[in-house]
Amino acid sequence: MIVDARGHLCPVPSLRLRKAIEGLPPGTRVTLLATDPMARIDVPYLMAELGGRVVETTEADGVLTLVVETGDAPTG
Repeated sequence: MIVDARGHLCPVPSLRLRKAIEGLPPGTRVTLLATDPMARIDVPYLMAELGGRVVETTEADGVLTLVVETGDAPTG
């Protein structure tokens, strides 16, 4: 699954990613495309909060590509 948040500023990329991964089983990989450099900071925090992780971060032509893997979301 690809979440395209190019052209949007913080916090939109993280919010779109959160919505996309909600309810997905642990271990599911999702790719986020973002042009806001803050996504490089925000997404790892989001994934830690949700019990997941960032698998890979690359940047080309001003577009960040972050591959994340869902984990067991904390309850509460």
